[in-house]
Amino acid sequence: MFKHFFTPVVIAVFLLVCAPFNRALAQDNDVVWVQVEAQPSLAEAQDRARAYAARLPDVNGFAMTSGWYAIALGPYAREDANQVLRVYRSEGTIPRDSFIAFSSSFRQQFWPVGENLLNRGVLAPPVISSLPQPEANLPSIIQTTPDPADETPTEARRSEAQLSRPDREALQVALKWAGFYDSTIDGAFGRGTRNSMAAWQQANGFESTGILTTAQRAALLDQYNAVLKGMDLKLVRDTQAGIEIMIPTGVVAFEKYEPPFAHYAATGDLDAQVLLISQAGDQATLFGLYDIMQTLEIVPLTGPRERDSDSFRLIGESGMMISQTEAWLENGEIKGFTLVWPAGDEERRRRVLGEMQKSFARLGGVLDPSIGADAQQSIDLVAGLEVRKPRLSRSGFFVDRAGTVVTTADAVESCTRITLDDEHDANVLTLDTKLGVAVVQPATALAPLGVARFAGAVPRLQSDVAVGGYSYEGILGAPTVTFGTLSDLRGLAGEDQIKRLALTPLPGDAGGPVLDTGGHLLGMLLPRSNSDQTLPEDVNFAVNGAAIKTVLDAAGLSVNAVDRSDPLPVEDIRERASGMTVLVSCWD
Repeated sequence: MFKHFFTPVVIAVFLLVCAPFNRALAQDNDVVWVQVEAQPSLAEAQDRARAYAARLPDVNGFAMTSGWYAIALGPYAREDANQVLRVYRSEGTIPRDSFIAFSSSFRQQFWPVGENLLNRGVLAPPVISSLPQPEANLPSIIQTTPDPADETPTEARRSEAQLSRPDREALQVALKWAGFYDSTIDGAFGRGTRNSMAAWQQANGFESTGILTTAQRAALLDQYNAVLKGMDLKLVRDTQAGIEIMIPTGVVAFEKYEPPFAHYAATGDLDAQVLLISQAGDQATLFGLYDIMQTLEIVPLTGPRERDSDSFRLIGESGMMISQTEAWLENGEIKGFTLVWPAGDEERRRRVLGEMQKSFARLGGVLDPSIGADAQQSIDLVAGLEVRKPRLSRSGFFVDRAGTVVTTADAVESCTRITLDDEHDANVLTLDTKLGVAVVQPATALAPLGVARFAGAVPRLQSDVAVGGYSYEGILGAPTVTFGTLSDLRGLAGEDQIKRLALTPLPGDAGGPVLDTGGHLLGMLLPRSNSDQTLPEDVNFAVNGAAIKTVLDAAGLSVNAVDRSDPLPVEDIRERASGMTVLVSCWD
C-alpha cells in the first residue's frame, strides 16, 4: 500500500498502462530499471531491499558487475521507468540521485529470494485505482490544483531572454538528465526544447506552457544538482601546484604535498581522493608519469588508457573503485588531476568529474620538487601513494630462446594477470597440477640471457646442488642462489618423479631451477607442503627434469639436454642460474 498522496496529474499518468503483451516484446534497450541505491555488502543491501519492499512494489536486488549490490525497481519500459523515477523522486519516496539503469549492469538476483527477472520482459508500472484514505496524522485536504505560476508566460520569456548561452545549455543538460530531452545541447530553445520543458512542467505539477519561469528553472536545476548534495563543490586555487579546479570539499580536504602530487584525502565515509599533478618536464617525463601511474594501487588494471604526444588519460576500474587521471604537457609543465571514487556511485562520480574537467585551469609555476622531502620513504610508495603489488611472486626458468618459462603451478592459478619480471605479460600454455608444474609463454617473445640445459646423467647422491630463485619475491630485483645437497632420487613415499633435497630455501624460491655441479637442470623446486605433517626446514623436494621434459614434449616444445660435463666453479654456476631464472608474479 502506498503511504503518500499523488496529485491528480500524476495519478492520470499512472493510469495509462500499456498492454503486457507489447511490453514482453520490448527490445533489450527498452527494458530498464530505476536504481535507487547501491551497497558494498550483501547484508546491507538485503536490509535496504527489505525496507524498500515494505512500502514500494517491484523492488529487486542484484549483484552488480562492479562488485556492489544494487536495489532497483522494475523492470519497466523506458517511458514508464522515466515516469516512476520522476514521481517517486519528486515525492521523496526514493533518493534524489536515483537513476535509470540497464540490465547489463546487473548479475545474479538476490532479492526477492529465488526470483530471476533479468531478460524476462517488463512489468506494468504501479497503478493507483483510487485515492488512498487520509491517515489520522495527515492533512485531510489534498491539493487539486498546481501552484500558481510565479511569472506569466510573457514575464517568463522576458526573464529567459536574460540567460547567457551557458545558462541555456545548463537547462538543456538538466532536462536531458531528467529524461525529457534527447537532442543536442546547443542553448537554442527550439520546438524540441519547448516540448521537453512542457513535459517537465506537467510532471512536476506546473501549467504546461513550454516556457520555464524563474522559479521553475531554479527547481529544475535543484533537481539536477540534488545528486551533488553534500559534495560542497568549490573552486580551489592551489598556488603551490599552479592549478585552479573545482573540488568536492565536502568529502575531501588537502592533506600534503609530495611532488608531483598535491594530495586531497577523504574526510568521511565516502572513500574518495583527489590528486593534483604538477611538475616540470618534457615528453619523456610525461610518458614516464604515464607508466608510473599504472603501477599505483589507485589505478586498477582494468580500464581504457589513452596517450598521445602531449597528454594522457587513464581510467582504472575495479569492484571497489574507479579512478580517472588526466594530464597535459604545455610549455615545459605537466599538470593534471586524478579523481578516485568508490564503485557503485556512478551518477555522482560522473557529475563531480565533469565539474573538475570544466573548471580545470593552469596557473603559473609547478610544485617545488623539494616540498615534502622529509616525508616517510618506502619502496612500496611513490610520492605517498601505494604501489600495486602482486598477490604472490615465485620463481621460474627459461627453457627456450623465445622466453617460454617453467614454474610452479601455485604461481599461476586463479590469477587475473601473470607477469614475467614484473614487465612482460604471460599466459599459461599448460598446467599439470598433479606434478605441480606450469608452462607459461610471454605475450611477446623475449630474449633470455640463459636457457636451461637438462642433465641427462643420473646425479650422485649427496652431490652438491644449487637453486636459483627470487627468494624475497622480487624485492632485491635479481635472483639469488641457494646451495644444498641431493638427499634422495625419490620422494619420501618412493615417488620416482621427485627428488629430495637438503637445503633451506624461502617461499619465493619455489619454481626455481635446481642445477647440478655442471650447471645443468636436475629439476624444479617445489613449494613446501601445507599439510599437517611438519618436516625439518632443510627437507625440500623438486620435480625431476625427466618429468618436466614430458610435460614440455606434450606441449610441443623441445629442450636442450646434455649427457655429462665437468664441474663448474661456484661463480659460473651462480651466473648460469641467474641468467635462466625469472620472476613470475600473479596479480588479482
